[in-house]
Parts: sequence; C-alpha cells; structure tokens
Amino acid sequence: MFNKNIKLVLTALITAFAIYQFTEGNIGNGIFLLLFASIFVFLYFKNEMILLAFLKLRKQDLEGAKVWLDKIKNPEGALVRKQQGYYNYLNGIMVSQTNLSQAEKFFKKAIELGLSMDQDLALAKLQLAGIAMTRRRKMEATTLLNEAKKLDKHNMLKDQIKMMKDQMKKI
Repeated sequence: MFNKNIKLVLTALITAFAIYQFTEGNIGNGIFLLLFASIFVFLYFKNEMILLAFLKLRKQDLEGAKVWLDKIKNPEGALVRKQQGYYNYLNGIMVSQTNLSQAEKFFKKAIELGLSMDQDLALAKLQLAGIAMTRRRKMEATTLLNEAKKLDKHNMLKDQIKMMKDQMKKI
C-alpha cells in the first residue's frame, strides 16, 4: 500500500512522462501511460486495502477482511477522510459481533468522518440504534432509527427498521 501522497507523486511523474511521449510522437505509449496514471488516481480515492476488505466481507469472511484492514497501519495519514470513514465502518461491522462499546465508537467515528453512500450511512445508524436499544437509551435509538429510515431511499433496510421499532415498543 502506498501513502496517498506517494500516489499523487507517481501520478504526476507518469503523466509528465506521458506528455514527453506525446511530444516524441509515441502516441500509443502516451495513451497507455495516461491510463496507467489513472489507476493511481482511482486508488487515491478508493484505497486498495479497503476494497479488498469489502470483497472479503461480501463473501462473509470476517477474518479475511480484518487481515486486510489490519494492513493499514496509520489510517489518519494513509487515507483520505471518506476512506477513514469506511475504515471505521468496516471495523465497526466486524467488532459488533463481539464488543458493542468498541463497535459504537467505530460507528460514531464513521458517521462523523462521513460515508459516500446513503445506504452505508443508514446501516451505520441502524447499527448504532441497535446498540443504543440494548443499552436502554430509547430516545437515542428512536432518533437514529428515524434518520436511518430517511437515508434508506431504496427500502433495503425497511424490514430491519420495522423489526427494531417493534422491539422498542416492548421496552
């Protein structure tokens, strides 16, 4: 994994060499180098370790996802703000199985840093609402559930939200 600043420097160097190739008349080389530089731009905004962790999580391999996330040594220095949000989001999902207080910290930090997709933000708020409900904080859980419902535009979490509201009525 390269630091985010190294990715930008590599992009600039490769682009400069591509321009040199254009001026020398090697159009094909210049085009290839620009496409190669675009990979580093993509990886600047989408960290490769987080992408691999998402792939492992998609296959329900929590241990494998944790291995990929653990390879990010300094999240504040190596990741841009949204990537830090997803780093905390993924850690929160993995830790929520075992340690609720640590999962709550990860989810709150992820929401504070921001997530790109509304569905991810809705799921993080839904998880926080579940944690608040287990800790008997009904007002906070209700607020988080309502926020999650507003963010869930495609009704993918509709059943989970409804089930959680039914459980809150019993408390």
